[in-house]
Amino acid sequence: MTPDEAVAPPEFQAALTSLRGHRLRPELRLEEVPPPTRIAPYALALTGEVNAEPRSMDPDALLGHGRFVVLHDPAGQEAWHGTFRVIVLAKAALEDEVGQDPLLGEVGWSWLTDSLAESGAGYHHLSGTVTRVLSETFGGLELRSGEVEIEVRASWTPTTTDLGPHLRAWADLTCTAAGLEPLPENVASLHRRR
Repeated sequence: MTPDEAVAPPEFQAALTSLRGHRLRPELRLEEVPPPTRIAPYALALTGEVNAEPRSMDPDALLGHGRFVVLHDPAGQEAWHGTFRVIVLAKAALEDEVGQDPLLGEVGWSWLTDSLAESGAGYHHLSGTVTRVLSETFGGLELRSGEVEIEVRASWTPTTTDLGPHLRAWADLTCTAAGLEPLPENVASLHRRR
């Protein structure tokens, strides 16, 4: 337990404890990063990178990335309709033809809502955006072709301090956006050894 956890309210401590020990896909590497400091008195932030090869640090193997933030205000915040708020981001490059699909926004949003439902995450007051980003390069960057990215940003109020299902939902969303095929229930991803 970190010194910050020792002085945090029991509800926030319970939420932090519920985020530990989950088996996520090996292609997703998590790292704790400094959380936002002005939005709520207590916060946690994680980043995740999805790589084609687990444990790869090669930037060319990066398929997508995201951020998972937990905010807690014991006094509650009116906009949250509760004392906790989960904020997520998932971002990944897409193939050109997928990026041109007029239903991409709805598909990206369904990745989120399906992941929340499949993980059993209880929530309310869900809001967010799905953004398609088209980058065209010019000048000295002409060696790279145009890129299309999808970015899913969302936030919601969890119904309990058990945030494990919310973490799993975000992990699934991030991996789906990065193009990984969903794994059937009770099946683990296997990778070849080098």
